[in-house]
Amino acid sequence: MSQGFRRCASHFGWLTLCCVLIAGCGGKADDKKSSTNSGSTAGMKRLIFLNNTDSPFWDACRSGLLEGEKKFDLAGASLTVSWQSNNGTAEGQIEKLRQFGTESDVAAIAISVIQADSEAIVAELRKLQDKGIKIITVDGDVNAKKFPDARAYYIGTDNKIGGNVLGQCTKTLLESRGVKSGGYVQFAGYTDNDNARSRMDGVAEVLSPAYKQIDRMPDETDRTKAQQNVRTAIANHEKDLVALLGIWSYNAPAIAGVVDQEKLHDKIVVATFDAEEGAIKQMTEGKIDVMVVQDPFGMGVQTARVLKAMVAKDDGTLKELFPHAGQPNGNNLTTGLRVVAPDSDTPLKADQFDKTVEYMSLSKFKDWLKKYNLKSS
Repeated sequence: MSQGFRRCASHFGWLTLCCVLIAGCGGKADDKKSSTNSGSTAGMKRLIFLNNTDSPFWDACRSGLLEGEKKFDLAGASLTVSWQSNNGTAEGQIEKLRQFGTESDVAAIAISVIQADSEAIVAELRKLQDKGIKIITVDGDVNAKKFPDARAYYIGTDNKIGGNVLGQCTKTLLESRGVKSGGYVQFAGYTDNDNARSRMDGVAEVLSPAYKQIDRMPDETDRTKAQQNVRTAIANHEKDLVALLGIWSYNAPAIAGVVDQEKLHDKIVVATFDAEEGAIKQMTEGKIDVMVVQDPFGMGVQTARVLKAMVAKDDGTLKELFPHAGQPNGNNLTTGLRVVAPDSDTPLKADQFDKTVEYMSLSKFKDWLKKYNLKSS
């Protein structure tokens, strides 16, 4: 584990779980103002969260953002949060960023960047910063090596580590079946997205050289194409395939559904990121072997805290959260990971993972979701 991951995991420590969640907040519509505030918002400045595409993954993040708004008393600082959903394209994010630049009540923006190397997105982020608007990335970063000035901070998973964990799980599952070689395909919305690329690199790092990566297949967040990609991979490579890996949350149901239809689960390991409601049901039915689950709720809570500190020039809070700012990875606040496995008939064990990764059986994970009124994570 990287030093940054260990440090930031301790900041996170799943402490946000003690908060009372606001349930039922989907990403289906944009907010002009936060639903947590009553009465007039005259004189309030907005902290905007712009996601990459509409997905159940974001429901928990939005709940966390609203909880952070209360927890850190944004209203007392004349701030309110606003949730904005993108249409799954770089052009959609660019259009919204340009719109935000024309609105005088925007103080800060958190964005899950859909394409890490998009110079057009980066150009808009720079323009917004030139206007005094604070910028951070959450879950999906820009290519920080190419564009170090495009954002101040990143909040989310250490995606290379997350990929390593998914690769480790996949390798354990394959070896338990006596499969010591073969090919695999990885699926994501965009293969040039920062979190997708880092996760896939992390997977490949662990699985090679015994297992060969056959392809990385993007679907541009099109759910129909996500399923078709799985069918194409199976049609073209079935004799070599031993595993299919879903990198974005909706890839899990797509993979599991097609593998089930083709009756190939005995031959192919299904290993995925995140835990959409549909994927949880599929694991219950024995169709998904492992889920590496992020903490979008914690991402939302910390987003509210960081943006408030930036706007209020609260250097003490920023120093606490980013004690090594300016150093390699020092501007990253890393949230935690969980490995969720079936209750029985799994070779995965808690002691095979680093202490910063929490292992949880499916039934216990369901209990955790129920306790905090969540349907996905």
